[in-house]
Amino acid sequence: MSVAPVELEKPESDEEVLPDTPWVCIVWNDPINLMSYVTYVFQSYFGYPKKKAEKLMMDVHNKGRAVVSSGTREEMERDVNAMHGFGLWATVQHDK
Repeated sequence: MSVAPVELEKPESDEEVLPDTPWVCIVWNDPINLMSYVTYVFQSYFGYPKKKAEKLMMDVHNKGRAVVSSGTREEMERDVNAMHGFGLWATVQHDK
């Protein structure tokens, strides 16, 4: 028994389909949360090692913000909602 080859169909549109550019979750500095708590959140939610969590926390503290994760829009919306649940100020942004 033989199998006939299947011809792949091309899309009818001439429009080029590009992969979705990653989105990012940004955590912003606030006057409420302790630096140790922000480090704890980054370790517990994202699973970052202490050194990386502390570096991101220092970026939040010194630079006013830090990109803490990247991925699809849906994933970043989930991360932002989680940060809000921990009491942190976070937003989603399309990565450039």
